[in-house]
Amino acid sequence: PTTWRLAAMNLAIRGIETNLGPEHADSFHRDLHKDLKADYILANPPFNSSDWGGDRLREDARWKYGTPPTGNANFAWVQHFIHHLAPNGLAGFVLANGSMSSNQSGEGEIRRAIIDADLVDCMVALPGQLFYSTQIPVCLWFLARQKKNGRFRDRRGETLFIDARKLGFLVNRVQRDFTDEEVARIAGAYHAWRGDKDAGKYEDVAGYCKSAKLEEIAAHGFVLTPGRYVGAADIKEDDEPFDEKM
Repeated sequence: PTTWRLAAMNLAIRGIETNLGPEHADSFHRDLHKDLKADYILANPPFNSSDWGGDRLREDARWKYGTPPTGNANFAWVQHFIHHLAPNGLAGFVLANGSMSSNQSGEGEIRRAIIDADLVDCMVALPGQLFYSTQIPVCLWFLARQKKNGRFRDRRGETLFIDARKLGFLVNRVQRDFTDEEVARIAGAYHAWRGDKDAGKYEDVAGYCKSAKLEEIAAHGFVLTPGRYVGAADIKEDDEPFDEKM
C-alpha cells in the first residue's frame, strides 16, 4: 500500500494523469487492468524474483510463449508486458542479463518462442553499477507487437543489437551514469535502424551495433546477448614504432 501511494503521489506532483487501480494489488495474481492494451509500456520490474507465486499460476492465459519457472519471474514479466501490448504497441523494459541467455527451467524455450514470433525489436547491453540497489550489469529489451505497421520501416525478421557496456562514467566509486551524448548515441542508433523520420541512415558499427536476421539469432542458439553479434571493434592502424612509443 505504501508503494501504491508513493507512485500515485510521484505522478501527481508531475501532473501526470494516472490509473493505478482503486487499491494496491499484485500484478500477477490480481491484475487490476486485465483488459488494458497499451500503445507504450515502460517498466523496471524486480530482477530475478524467486518468490512471485508462480506455482499458483501454471495455467495463466498470459503464458502464451511458455510457462515461466516458479523460481524466476523474469519471463513472467516479459509475457505480462506482451499480453498488455496493443496491436501496434511498443514495450521497453530493464531486465537482468540472465534473461538474454538463460536456458534453465524452460527459459530458453520461452525466449525462442518470443523470438520466433518476431517480437524482439532491439536489445541493449548496459554496464554494471547503474542502480543504487545492485551493481549487476543489466540489459534493455525493446519489443514491437507488429514490425510492419506504417509508423516505421518494415523490420520483420530483423533485430538490432547494441553493446553499450563500455559507455558511461563513474559518478563515484560505486555509481555509474551516462552522459546525454551517450544516451543520444544509443537512442539514435535504434531510431535510425527502425527508420524514424530525420533520424539519419543506420550503419552497423563493429563492436557497438549490428542488425541481425532471425536466421543468425537461431544460429546462436536464440541467445540475445549483443556481444555475440556486434563483433570486435575495429582497431586503428598504429604505425608508430614500439621503441619510440615506450
